[in-house]
Amino acid sequence: HATNSKVGEVLLYYCYCEVKDPEKLCAWQKALCQHLHLTGKVRVASEGINGTVGGSKVAVRLYIEVMLSQPLFKDILCQEDFKSSAGGAHCFPDLRVGVFKEIVPMGIDPKIVSYKETGIHLSPQEFHREVEQYLSRASQGQSDTILLDCRNFYESKIGHFQGCLAPDIRKFSYFPSYVDENLELFRDKRVLMYCTGGIRCERGSAYLRSKAACREVYQLKGGIHKYLEEFPDGFYRGKLFVFDDRYAICSNEDVISACRYCGTLWDQYKLCSSQHCRQLVLTCPSCRRKGLTACCPVCQEKELMVTSRASGQTLKEECECTRRRPRVPIERVLQRTLDAGK
Repeated sequence: HATNSKVGEVLLYYCYCEVKDPEKLCAWQKALCQHLHLTGKVRVASEGINGTVGGSKVAVRLYIEVMLSQPLFKDILCQEDFKSSAGGAHCFPDLRVGVFKEIVPMGIDPKIVSYKETGIHLSPQEFHREVEQYLSRASQGQSDTILLDCRNFYESKIGHFQGCLAPDIRKFSYFPSYVDENLELFRDKRVLMYCTGGIRCERGSAYLRSKAACREVYQLKGGIHKYLEEFPDGFYRGKLFVFDDRYAICSNEDVISACRYCGTLWDQYKLCSSQHCRQLVLTCPSCRRKGLTACCPVCQEKELMVTSRASGQTLKEECECTRRRPRVPIERVLQRTLDAGK
């Protein structure tokens, strides 16, 4: 992967706008991607479009040009809205373009909580200054701010902003319940929110604002992606999780997570080796050589049973990892996030 990942690019973008005919936009988008030999995932809805696609540098450039000239996005989307990283068509197994209710799956009807009610967008420079102030105040134990990572636990585990509150949730659709269950935590606070490319913050901040508990809600425009372009050695430590075969991209050499089995520093995900489990696991090369390739002992045993039975069944099953995690964690205190100096 590493050798050919420099050949092309992977693009990440989204655009909230009114789409009268999502089916038509979907067909056009699919034809465009096929024509340019791009792979990846594109979600179309009446509220807009959200995509991550990979291909050659030439194809990616052309794709941006076409997207910018499409009448639907013409005055809304701009060059800046596209985040790119080294990769290519090989980063995705195939091309999937579909029509959905939401362009980011939060599980709340866009008519009820609209992206139009979003928080205040901060540029990477503004966000950087805010985080700097937050960290210095938090170290003196006097912060009225929460730095909120609204991604999933396996994303924040391998990389996050120093001193952030990172919910232990498995899917973004659990985020609203997380806010509901922990509303007191946010009361009268200033919330600085961030995610990978900015899209989850659009709806996440709107949801948080709809609860009328916070004093102010800010979000990082362009997400961690844009922040790292400006501040590769800033307050974001570790890798940036991406939803393709690369799993992560890095801007600095920091490793902040550990092997599931021996605890040595390690941040390269692999899929759990057990056929029926799709969890990601951090297991270092030496533990892998010992055969520790599943996400937990339950899966490791199951794998042995399945291989001896060879039943060919591929059911997603609960294992220790999924059962142990409450669907929506309730934060006891905010003290642990104040170890900001880390």
